[in-house]
Amino acid sequence: MARVVVIEDDPDQQEILRYNLGAAGHQVRIVPTGAEGLRVAYEERPDIVLLDLTLPDMPGTEVCEQLKSVGAMRKTRVIIVSAKGEEIDRVVGFELGADDYVVKPFSVRELLLRMRAVMGLAQPSQTVKAVAFGNLQLDQDAHRVWVDGAEVVLTALEFRLLATLCDRKERVQSRDRLLVDVWGVEPGGDDRRVDSHVRRLREKLGSAGKHVQTLRGIGYRFSAAAGE
Repeated sequence: MARVVVIEDDPDQQEILRYNLGAAGHQVRIVPTGAEGLRVAYEERPDIVLLDLTLPDMPGTEVCEQLKSVGAMRKTRVIIVSAKGEEIDRVVGFELGADDYVVKPFSVRELLLRMRAVMGLAQPSQTVKAVAFGNLQLDQDAHRVWVDGAEVVLTALEFRLLATLCDRKERVQSRDRLLVDVWGVEPGGDDRRVDSHVRRLREKLGSAGKHVQTLRGIGYRFSAAAGE
């Protein structure tokens, strides 16, 4: 069960989410504005925020950015749920730190699966949990990453993506494979969320971002020896 804050002003969508999330065993709090959503999220520290982009008082992108800029909210996952389904909308959402992006109208089953994925409830891999590669250190049990001794704050999906690539170091991972294993969803269409998250992950890792390599037209690979 997760504690979920839904920031959504449409009454029909509110009821759909209230009913289905409640039926799935989640604790749901629904608020209609961005300002109230921020206040409730800061006070209650939910596991997941489901965020619409079109709100009556402020853009959902601003809400997402504010949530992701507060260190105390680092464990809260943000899933954008929006009718804006263009690639640029999804890319902007991911670049602002959203952990996932679901386009309306959505399948309730898919939304629940994506919530499960961002909460890290998929079966964990049996791997060594603490590793170091040059100036990059990763502790999977503590869910922490350091570069040159300074801690880097990653979202849940960014961390899961990095950990998956590290676990499979030197092996190429296709975008479709990463969608299944990291996001917990089946690939379909022109899905660019992997590219957006890899780009943001590299930016956050700074000089250690060189370990995450792109194989054009194929996928991504974590190189333990990069830069040595």
